[in-house]
Amino acid sequence: MQGLLGLSALIDRFNVIVGKAVGWLILIAILVSAGNAVVRKVFSTSSNAWLELQWYLFGAAFMLAAAYTLKQNEHVRIDVLYGRVSDRTRQWIDLLGHLFFLMPFALLMVYYLVPYVASSFRSGEVSTNSGGLIIWPAKAILLVGFILLTLQGISEIIKKIAIMRGLIEDPHPFHNAKEQAELEAQALLEEVRK
Repeated sequence: MQGLLGLSALIDRFNVIVGKAVGWLILIAILVSAGNAVVRKVFSTSSNAWLELQWYLFGAAFMLAAAYTLKQNEHVRIDVLYGRVSDRTRQWIDLLGHLFFLMPFALLMVYYLVPYVASSFRSGEVSTNSGGLIIWPAKAILLVGFILLTLQGISEIIKKIAIMRGLIEDPHPFHNAKEQAELEAQALLEEVRK
């Protein structure tokens, strides 16, 4: 199990690096958007390529940060039932959810995206908009995003099994809304006191 936990840690580190790096894509998308708006208003000109670049950057940030979001346990979850069960049951819910929902979906997306991206690359697919960008990089970002999500799913499965066996502590123990608010308030107080 130690080898698998090492693999999990490697996947986690890689997705943290990617997740933090793609945050800059949001800033770049905002700058492109603002620049495009200024050019359009001041010079009465614009380009579909600039609009498409905004979409590509935002899509890349969203897709490439999905694995980081999963690693940070910040994905959307309905806590109504989740918060009413024991920690052990929550671990089982997460493990089964990863095994039977996340992994089949992510692997299916990778399976279908490989030929989709390859076909777009081979044909040199270009946007149907006048002056638009080439399409295959955006499609490749989808593929890379799902590959990273698949890898992070593997890491989460390894960690859930290790947690359930008592080999590691849960890096993200569940807290209800009130407990979470108290923890955040405490963290803010400690930060202010520094």
